[in-house]
Amino acid sequence: MTEKNTPAPVATPVPTPAVFTSRPLRVAIIGAGPAGVYAADILTKAERDFELSIDLFDRYPAPYGLIRYGVAPDHPRIKGIVKALHKVLDRGDIRFFGNVDYGTDLTISELREHYDAAIFATGAINDADLNIPGIELDGSYGGADFVSWYDGHPDVPRSWPLQATEIAVLGNGNVALDVARVLSKHPEDLLVTEIPENVYAGLAASPVTDVHVFGRRGPAQVKFTPLELRELSHSQDVDIVLYPEDFEFDAASDTAIKTNNQVKTMVGTLTNWLIEQEEREERGEAAATTGSGRPRRRLHLHFLHSPVEITGIDGKVSGIRFERQELDGTGNVRGTGELVDHPVQAVYRAIGYFGSALPEIEYDGRTGTVPNLEGKVLDAAGTQVPGLYATGWIKRGPVGLIGHTKSDAAETIAHLLADLNQLPVAANPAPEAVPALLAAKDVAYTSWDGWLALDAHEQGLGAAAAPAPTPAGPVVRERIKVVDREEMVAVSRTVDQTAGARA
Repeated sequence: MTEKNTPAPVATPVPTPAVFTSRPLRVAIIGAGPAGVYAADILTKAERDFELSIDLFDRYPAPYGLIRYGVAPDHPRIKGIVKALHKVLDRGDIRFFGNVDYGTDLTISELREHYDAAIFATGAINDADLNIPGIELDGSYGGADFVSWYDGHPDVPRSWPLQATEIAVLGNGNVALDVARVLSKHPEDLLVTEIPENVYAGLAASPVTDVHVFGRRGPAQVKFTPLELRELSHSQDVDIVLYPEDFEFDAASDTAIKTNNQVKTMVGTLTNWLIEQEEREERGEAAATTGSGRPRRRLHLHFLHSPVEITGIDGKVSGIRFERQELDGTGNVRGTGELVDHPVQAVYRAIGYFGSALPEIEYDGRTGTVPNLEGKVLDAAGTQVPGLYATGWIKRGPVGLIGHTKSDAAETIAHLLADLNQLPVAANPAPEAVPALLAAKDVAYTSWDGWLALDAHEQGLGAAAAPAPTPAGPVVRERIKVVDREEMVAVSRTVDQTAGARA
């Protein structure tokens, strides 16, 4: 489904079913990232004349989903989003169950037994496919996989192959810029973040000198945001390199620049960088240095390049071939027939995320979403499945920014409330039945109080670490993220689970 910027419909008031006047409405939300937390918050604040009981489940021991495992650690705005999500979950009216895998630890029949409605907010964590020759070569990687590694995802390997000196990143969205920035940034400059120890060690050993970011369309059609673009220039000892032949604008580009402030800002920033670069070249000057003594790295931004093949030698990436594109007057592009080769030893595709199928729920393999009508889950025949809903990227696909999930969740919640009379009533709605069920299955679930313990533990690891030497002086670590799932669970479960669940 496409992103919706219009206000979500308000549910028409309906008489509250008698069952929910004698006990709370029980709702399960699967996924504790922004989409799931926003849905829980909107539901708790909705106008209603009945009590409510919400349980929030996540397959990871810690909450926050995409914020913890899908966004580069050096984003300054992330702290603000975490604070907002923390505030919602810390109120005590929403129970958090971490380290619970839907489909394994908790089935659809068990959800039906204990909840009157379930909302799926599982997001999208896999890379979108790119079907070109050579994509299978050693040295060809998914950007989402790399993001999971540097964000300390508990289910990915602890090491990452970082032998390449020249790297290509495919995509012109925020994830592509995140990947390129982390690859090109000097690792000691990331020590002020929560970067895990194994990630710092891996990046510190990287011999990279040049990272190239390639986009299919022109500078006026990029999908990243002004903030993402400006953050590139904040990387110390990293030169941004632009190419005059890539700065092509058609009628649609001119219109976008005049009518869209975001496009105007980004094109203005890129154009200014290009002018400054050309002026330095005319004077025979290199980019300004910081005197740090570190080898400088280069981050190249290319536009109007469409990948056609990844080339290799002995099964390993040795280069990538593009067809040059030109704008067609509408902001779209067409091929010119001109092929361009770039020697690289690694290729990262960052062309988008793709959702995964959920057990016992219909799945659309074309879009990577759960089939739904404005958040109401549909079966294979297109009929609404009573009591099941979806929100976030699993509902509409991986488009839009994190904040857009608020209006998305509001739409879903409005439909859930309008469906009160049609909800299948849970047979065993007792809140204490769920912890008992998980305990009987030996599921080492974590709680909100458990997360608070883990949060404090990670901050303590940072405080206990010796100040790290950097060109700007010693850096005190803010926190050090724990990567190992068993360690996360062990630290989290030092608190009493009954109290931690906050029944």
